[in-house]
Amino acid sequence: MKRKWYTPWLFIMPAVIFITVFVFYPITQNLYLSFFRLSTFSVDKIYVGFDNYVRMFYNPIFRRAIINNTWYMIISILVQVGFGLILALILESKLIGKEKKFFRTVLFTPSVIAIAAVGLMFYYIYNPNIGLLNAMINLFTSEPFNFAWLGSSRTAIFAIIAMSQWQFTGYIMVLLVVAIQKVPQELNEAAEIDGANGIQRSLFVTIPNIKEMILVCTVITVIGAYMLFAEVFVVTRGGPYHSSQVLGTFLYETAFARDQLGMATAVGMVIFIITFSASILQIKISNIGR
Repeated sequence: MKRKWYTPWLFIMPAVIFITVFVFYPITQNLYLSFFRLSTFSVDKIYVGFDNYVRMFYNPIFRRAIINNTWYMIISILVQVGFGLILALILESKLIGKEKKFFRTVLFTPSVIAIAAVGLMFYYIYNPNIGLLNAMINLFTSEPFNFAWLGSSRTAIFAIIAMSQWQFTGYIMVLLVVAIQKVPQELNEAAEIDGANGIQRSLFVTIPNIKEMILVCTVITVIGAYMLFAEVFVVTRGGPYHSSQVLGTFLYETAFARDQLGMATAVGMVIFIITFSASILQIKISNIGR
């Protein structure tokens, strides 16, 4: 029986319709609405052109949010991807014996805990009076140490960033472990016969063979850094004095606290452009490496 020309389209059409309705249309609608002044309590739309974007970039809270997201990205790449890679290499080396599964499970477990539970736990860890962190520091100091980690504008965002590293480093580590397990064992055996030690095998055999997964993990981390919301919202809600604001919480506050829906959609477009650019960059670099 001869296949009709439209047969392949019948199979892909449900996916095309789904993506169009739930991805492309909302993005287009969001871009369109970012050029208007909108309110929850009014049906009127006032065209303002690029005024929402101008006011957004001149807003000091937005600039602080961009800086905080960037700090989150830099530290996450260093810790989640960098330290996660080191952990993956150690777990797949001969240094760890039958306990590999145990350590993988222990390190991966934080990534499946709900953000609300993690936020509440670290809220008490950072507590200036009964918190575990200050209690540990007090073991090495002669005078009482009761610093308010979440109450200081200098440390609040970094305290949240540290919390996220604890939670998600294990997730990135597991992705890298899977990639390492797919590296042909013959390559490591040949390098060992040639006299390469464990560090040399990791640097010159394992890492070059998992560079695509390292790139994927880096892009995942970058996208996650600029889509950050729940961690900050649960712990500080952007405080104190907006010092821990990120793009996600700034968007939420602009839309639902200040009722500036037009500017909120402009913030949403900035987040989309950053994350979309990171995805395109990953595709480009992956194609270059082939």
